[in-house]
Amino acid sequence: MKILLIMPRGALYRYQTGIFRRPIRYAPLTLTALASLVPAENEAEVQIIDEGIESLPENLDADLVGITAITGTVMRAYAIADNVRSRGIPVVLGGVHPTLVPEEAMLHADSVVTGFAEESWPQLLRDFRNNKMKELYVQSPNLSLANLPIPRRDLLKRKGYVTIDTVQATRGCINLCDFCIVPVAWGQRMYFRPIKDVIEEIEQIKSKDIFFVDVSPIEDKNYAKELYRAMIPLKKRWVSPATIKIAEDEELLRVAAKSGCRGLLIGFESVSQQTLKKMGKGFNFVDKYKTQVQKLHDYGIAIQACFVFGFDTDDQTVFEKTVEVVNKLNLDLPRFTAYTPFPGTPIFNKLKSENRIIEYNWSFYDAQHVVFKPALMTPEELQEGLFWAWEQSYTFSSIFKRVSGSRCLLPYSIPANIAYRYYAQNLPKYTKETMQDNLLS
Repeated sequence: MKILLIMPRGALYRYQTGIFRRPIRYAPLTLTALASLVPAENEAEVQIIDEGIESLPENLDADLVGITAITGTVMRAYAIADNVRSRGIPVVLGGVHPTLVPEEAMLHADSVVTGFAEESWPQLLRDFRNNKMKELYVQSPNLSLANLPIPRRDLLKRKGYVTIDTVQATRGCINLCDFCIVPVAWGQRMYFRPIKDVIEEIEQIKSKDIFFVDVSPIEDKNYAKELYRAMIPLKKRWVSPATIKIAEDEELLRVAAKSGCRGLLIGFESVSQQTLKKMGKGFNFVDKYKTQVQKLHDYGIAIQACFVFGFDTDDQTVFEKTVEVVNKLNLDLPRFTAYTPFPGTPIFNKLKSENRIIEYNWSFYDAQHVVFKPALMTPEELQEGLFWAWEQSYTFSSIFKRVSGSRCLLPYSIPANIAYRYYAQNLPKYTKETMQDNLLS
């Protein structure tokens, strides 16, 4: 039996034609995790294809194709699925978008998997082997992350990524930011892997560097502290997403740094306290950003800082104000997105009811293209402001100031800044016409 697992990529991130370079691309965990969950009795040969580092072959050789999709890649996923099914090969669709709108995904697949797939994917494969595959598999409410197999990193093409050693300790998030799909897709709760399991997986990784893909593993501080203490003897360097809350707990920050934390991806989101409050991120405080960033830098921790433009409280001054903060705080790697109301979420339904959705082609839902009418500016002004913020933050003078002011994780932050400069310079080229390139040629 041959199983092919595919991760489609949108126009910005696709191999050769995209602008997302290796220094800022880490290996996805989804494909390797799914490959590891294939039951032994299926006697399957598994192949994975990440369109970010390789092209899809013209003739797919498989008995079953599994495709994982987010909203920005789902039109590409549907095109691949329709093509594959036309050849008589059954297709399974899963991931965030099929979880949010399974009825739509079912139009393009023989089976759809919603939610986390640790239990449902192996069951689907057993059913497939016995010619009993169902149209829909739903995550069990009692899902456990204990005793999971080690992801099949051996199936990855290492040279395409800055690292293939991605690890996950927790799932979900307890916060309720209004633009985030996590609580809508998986509920406002967290799932935890036993710390023993996480440590055993990390011990098997030969590389000194690892990347956690958790949404924010520090939301349960006791769990995070225990995990980081257990990691200290492993002598690894690691980066991870987190909320800025980590800077407010000295013990947590200290043990994280001691365990090897060298970088954090943090959602600052806005430089307006009013906006933060309205989006549901009231635990971020603009007047604390300076001391929090300095504290992280003092521990040798680099910061990838994420900002979102287009909230109902944002006007055209938000772009300049944000870039000013980015440079003033010496944020190592700023990243900007447009507010995006993903289908299946309350904010999408709200904006749709207000007649503010202007784009229903999911290919544009990549958080870099404006798909709705903002309240205090035009869609064109929001789009141009987003491009401007990227360009201004990745001039050579801005890069030099930020990197020299931080001096954290320089072997990674310098190449990453150069890669993001290339991304920023080329992003405006991805017009609607270019973005339409999501069908098989």
